[in-house]
Amino acid sequence: MNRWINSCLSTGIALGCCYFTIGFAQLLGQEQAVNTRTRTAVKAESISQVRKELQALVDERKIPGAVIVASWQGEIIMAEAFGTARQESREPMRRDSIFRIYSMTKAVTSVAIMQLVERGHIDLDKPISTYLDDLKALRLVDDSKPSQQSNTDATAPTVRDLLRHTSGLTYGIFGDTTVDRKYREANILARTDTNETLIKKLSRIPLLYEPGKQFHYGVSTDVLGRLVEVISSKPLDEYFQSFIFDPLEMSDTGFYVPKEKANRLVDNFGPKEGGGLQAIDFGATSPYLNKSAFLSGGGGLVSTADDYMRFCHMLCNQGQRKGISVLLKESIQQMTRNQIPVDALPIQVNGSKRPGVGFGLGFSVIVERIPGFEYVPVDEYGWSGAASTHFWISPKDELAVVVLSQVMPFTMRCESTVKPLIYQSIAP
Repeated sequence: MNRWINSCLSTGIALGCCYFTIGFAQLLGQEQAVNTRTRTAVKAESISQVRKELQALVDERKIPGAVIVASWQGEIIMAEAFGTARQESREPMRRDSIFRIYSMTKAVTSVAIMQLVERGHIDLDKPISTYLDDLKALRLVDDSKPSQQSNTDATAPTVRDLLRHTSGLTYGIFGDTTVDRKYREANILARTDTNETLIKKLSRIPLLYEPGKQFHYGVSTDVLGRLVEVISSKPLDEYFQSFIFDPLEMSDTGFYVPKEKANRLVDNFGPKEGGGLQAIDFGATSPYLNKSAFLSGGGGLVSTADDYMRFCHMLCNQGQRKGISVLLKESIQQMTRNQIPVDALPIQVNGSKRPGVGFGLGFSVIVERIPGFEYVPVDEYGWSGAASTHFWISPKDELAVVVLSQVMPFTMRCESTVKPLIYQSIAP
């Protein structure tokens, strides 16, 4: 089991995810100007408290460091780095520090899929087997009926099922079912495999659930990564570069960190025996300094807070940024609307229910007020990554926040600390 978990960590898969000095200067492109109205409207004391709270997390050694970028009404209201990026050198965290964003990759892959839907190349409600031949004969296992294991034909999941994680696929780490064990035995997300190899492996393993009926977090978005490759006739990294990263000027985002940027990759930290944190993947020697055979659409990207904010600005602006259209407004609306059947709500990850939370086509979506967290508005959407990276967007408030740390196992500490203060800062 430990070997399997370590293997997954090396591939960039989000295993545990689910969830004043305002940096007004030197912003990005059209986001550069900050007008007097917004500057006055933002509550400076709340932004100042965000800074104090993040610094406290560093001082208390709960996180080594973090970078936060927050945007309101299309303008940056806070952009700042805290703590250290690397354990041995004690290099300070920088605004352009590069992080393993793990499952925040899923949103990017989902945008790629919706681009291909818009072009008429993919139908959301067609079975995935329409496009990937290897997935034409999937089976369904039922652990409650051992004599019938793997002997039941399964309905093929649709592309929509894969986007909303109702495909019946899993990660192999959230339980010890027959299917989970088969995933581990197959080393289903090996860094040395290609996306094509992944699909061949999955074709030989039964589904955990009948598609369409239950949310279950797993390798669905990795399958979608292969779908992008097949439909576009491009490797996933090339597709992302041409149709998402270049148009959005996401110059520091990719599946590995090139040599000239290697000094900006932060260490990834984990628990230290006796308390505190220690580096578990050093930025100076990380596997992410080399291109992997496996281009994981579910969790393989590295990025910066500013790059990911450019992506968020596109989402906030209904698919547009700086006059360039990445997606249609109708696609954004569909992606950010709950797509989970009512009787399957709320979603849960690793056995933990998330009250008030549904899932759209690539993002979690708040479907009702959450007791104790009433400041979180209905329709807020976003997602996180295994090393405690987070983003969320409130369409109603025109608010987008990216907060990146690098701590495993996954914790919501940074998000839960700053989120109420950020909302407070823009409250009337």
